[in-house]
Amino acid sequence: MVTVIAGLKGCGKTKQLIDLCNETSQKSSGSVVCIERGQKLRHDIVHNVRLIDTIPYDIRSYQVLRGFITGIYAGNYDISDVFIDSLFKVSNDSQTQECEKFLQWCETFGKENGINFIITISIGEEELTEGIKKYRKT
Repeated sequence: MVTVIAGLKGCGKTKQLIDLCNETSQKSSGSVVCIERGQKLRHDIVHNVRLIDTIPYDIRSYQVLRGFITGIYAGNYDISDVFIDSLFKVSNDSQTQECEKFLQWCETFGKENGINFIITISIGEEELTEGIKKYRKT
């Protein structure tokens, strides 16, 4: 399952992600991973969540991000949930077409491996494409 939390900067997307991440970590029997660019969440995410800062890994595209997530999963088949804060920053790509392809990949990869993806995207309502709206949390 893929869930997108979309909205403009400052509307509370990251707060929702933090709350969902911490809640999921208490309920899940698998491993929970949270991917971010930088280390702004390190004091807000509970210690049993694997918090990964992507800056040292120099992720510059959705293709590299897919490989990164696949590699994380290859190292731990017990992952049940992947949270991604600020997808455009993490992927270093704000093209909505590429974003749609990535979300579709997440859906397929998630179904094949039993992983839920919860992703925040900083995007205005008028910029949302049908391919992104499909996954949007209401």
